[in-house]
Amino acid sequence: MNVKEEMKSIINEQPDDSTYDQILRELAFRRMIERGLKNSKEGEKISNIEMKKRIKAWSK
Repeated sequence: MNVKEEMKSIINEQPDDSTYDQILRELAFRRMIERGLKNSKEGEKISNIEMKKRIKAWSK
Protein backbone atom coordinates (compact mmCIF):
# COMPACT_ATOMS: atom_id res chain seq x y z
CA MET A 1 0.00 0.00 0.00
CA ASN A 2 1.39 3.43 -0.86
CA VAL A 3 1.38 6.37 1.57
CA LYS A 4 -1.79 7.96 0.20
CA GLU A 5 -3.71 4.67 0.41
CA GLU A 6 -2.41 4.08 3.95
CA MET A 7 -3.57 7.53 5.05
CA LYS A 8 -6.99 6.98 3.48
CA SER A 9 -7.29 3.67 5.30
CA ILE A 10 -6.44 5.26 8.66
CA ILE A 11 -8.90 8.09 8.07
CA ASN A 12 -11.66 5.67 7.03
CA GLU A 13 -11.12 3.69 10.26
CA GLN A 14 -12.01 6.75 12.35
CA PRO A 15 -15.54 7.33 13.63
CA ASP A 16 -17.71 9.58 11.46
CA ASP A 17 -17.86 12.22 14.18
CA SER A 18 -14.05 12.49 14.52
CA THR A 19 -12.64 15.97 14.59
CA TYR A 20 -9.87 17.22 12.36
CA ASP A 21 -7.50 17.24 15.34
CA GLN A 22 -8.40 13.68 16.33
CA ILE A 23 -7.67 12.43 12.82
CA LEU A 24 -4.37 14.31 12.68
CA ARG A 25 -3.37 12.85 16.05
CA GLU A 26 -4.14 9.35 14.82
CA LEU A 27 -2.11 9.87 11.65
CA ALA A 28 0.82 11.24 13.69
CA PHE A 29 0.54 8.37 16.18
CA ARG A 30 0.67 5.74 13.45
CA ARG A 31 3.68 7.49 11.89
CA MET A 32 5.49 7.52 15.23
CA ILE A 33 4.88 3.79 15.61
CA GLU A 34 6.23 3.13 12.11
CA ARG A 35 9.35 5.19 12.82
CA GLY A 36 9.86 3.50 16.18
CA LEU A 37 9.66 0.02 14.69
CA LYS A 38 12.05 1.01 11.90
CA ASN A 39 14.51 2.53 14.38
CA SER A 40 14.32 -0.56 16.57
CA LYS A 41 15.06 -2.87 13.65
CA GLU A 42 18.06 -0.68 12.77
CA GLY A 43 19.36 -0.77 16.34
CA GLU A 44 18.58 2.88 17.04
CA LYS A 45 17.19 2.69 20.54
CA ILE A 46 17.12 4.94 23.62
CA SER A 47 17.04 4.04 27.28
CA ASN A 48 13.84 3.89 29.32
CA ILE A 49 15.12 6.83 31.36
CA GLU A 50 15.54 8.97 28.25
CA MET A 51 12.09 7.94 27.00
CA LYS A 52 10.52 8.91 30.34
CA LYS A 53 12.15 12.36 30.02
CA ARG A 54 10.80 12.78 26.50
CA ILE A 55 7.28 11.69 27.44
CA LYS A 56 7.29 14.04 30.41
CA ALA A 57 8.32 16.91 28.11
CA TRP A 58 5.48 16.08 25.68
CA SER A 59 2.84 16.27 28.40
CA LYS A 60 3.67 19.87 29.30
